[in-house]
Amino acid sequence: MKKWCVSEVEQRILLGAPDEFTFERWKIGNVTTLTSDVLERISYVLGIYKNLRILFSEKTQANEWINKKNEAFGGVSALDYMLLGLTVHLREVRHYLDAQL
Repeated sequence: MKKWCVSEVEQRILLGAPDEFTFERWKIGNVTTLTSDVLERISYVLGIYKNLRILFSEKTQANEWINKKNEAFGGVSALDYMLLGLTVHLREVRHYLDAQL
């Protein structure tokens, strides 16, 4: 997520807003269990990353796309759309990219 210039606060939103303590534990690899919601969110983020790498041969293009305004998401960037916080927003970005392949 660093390549997308996503702050830690934004990372937490994308992962379902875990508390700071839990998020810090995850970052150091101290993960015992994850909810199905968190696993689903991780899956969408990984799929989005993968699709961008397939669609754009240049890493910089792939990483910039996530921050560019896009009419498909109501004129906001895909990242801003996903930061609305619901799993459905991640799913819609993933499905949009799936359709581009």
